[in-house]
Amino acid sequence: AKYKDCYLTYLINEHAGQSILVFGATCNNVQRLALMLRNLGFPAICLHGQMSQPKRLGALTKFKAGGRDILICTDVASRGLDIPSVDVVINFDLPGHGKDYIHRVGRTARAGRSGKAIAMVTQYDVEVYQRLEHLLGQRLSECKLAEEEVLMLLERVNEAQRLATREVKEQLASRDGNGRGRKKGKYEGGDGDGEAAIKQDMKRGFYAGGSGGRGGGFHNQRGSGKSHKKGGGRGHRR
Repeated sequence: AKYKDCYLTYLINEHAGQSILVFGATCNNVQRLALMLRNLGFPAICLHGQMSQPKRLGALTKFKAGGRDILICTDVASRGLDIPSVDVVINFDLPGHGKDYIHRVGRTARAGRSGKAIAMVTQYDVEVYQRLEHLLGQRLSECKLAEEEVLMLLERVNEAQRLATREVKEQLASRDGNGRGRKKGKYEGGDGDGEAAIKQDMKRGFYAGGSGGRGGGFHNQRGSGKSHKKGGGRGHRR
């Protein structure tokens, strides 16, 4: 779990130029991830339940128009919203219920298009992961990542994490301090320029990260239909 942000950064870098949905469990974590990725130079925007309706619509509009091709969101985006089919769905946090997982991964591989769904599984997610496999009726194939390439990002990601955590705390303090509702800006999904850029010449390779160990595991499903990769384990075709 300690290196989870590094693995997410690596996966997003591997899918640069594609439309990506990343699902997180809480509003704060979704906001933190969006800020972290922007600090690393990725065009990320967030969508969660604590955003005002105009901010939500603005985030959706930017994502659909291609102005931002990475949307970090809670389950508010898993159903009922007009989001086009995306290339990659990443479950940064596994949902507690199988139906939520199905709704999430259903955002990719629509209308005969190919797509991937990647689930990031740490040692703390094994029970939930096993329930998902039981619901799906099949085991997800495990993919290995080049751990040494992931860890090349550690210093940059740690700095981006630090900046993002500080920004979230400042925004929450400002919002709570004035007592007049949400502070507008980044906490509600506003834009921000990244402070650093991911190295463009990183070696490209297959997904990795075995079960246990630093990265957890990744589970993969690819091809036409739904492609499931688990950041910490296996994958399957649907």
